Amino acid sequence: MLHLFLDNRPWFRPKSRGYGTGLPIAWQGWVMLAMHMALIAGISVLLRNQPVPMAIFVILAGLAPLPLYRAKTEGGWRWR
Repeated sequence: MLHLFLDNRPWFRPKSRGYGTGLPIAWQGWVMLAMHMALIAGISVLLRNQPVPMAIFVILAGLAPLPLYRAKTEGGWRWR
C-alpha cells in the first residue's frame, strides 16, 4: 500500500497562470486535498471558542503540506 504513495508520478497539474499547484490529476492528490481540507475544518471546529490558537493552528495546517504539494506537482512550481 505504501508504494502507491511513493511513486514518482505527479499528483497535481501546475496552475495555468500564476505560481503554485492546480487541481489534482491522480487519486492520491484528491485524497491529500480532502485530508488537508478536513484537517483545517477539524481544527476550526475543535478550537472555535479560542480564536487566537485557532488562527495559529489553521495557518500552520495550511502551510505545512506545501512542500509535498510542490514536490508532487507536474513540472514543479514556477511563474506562468
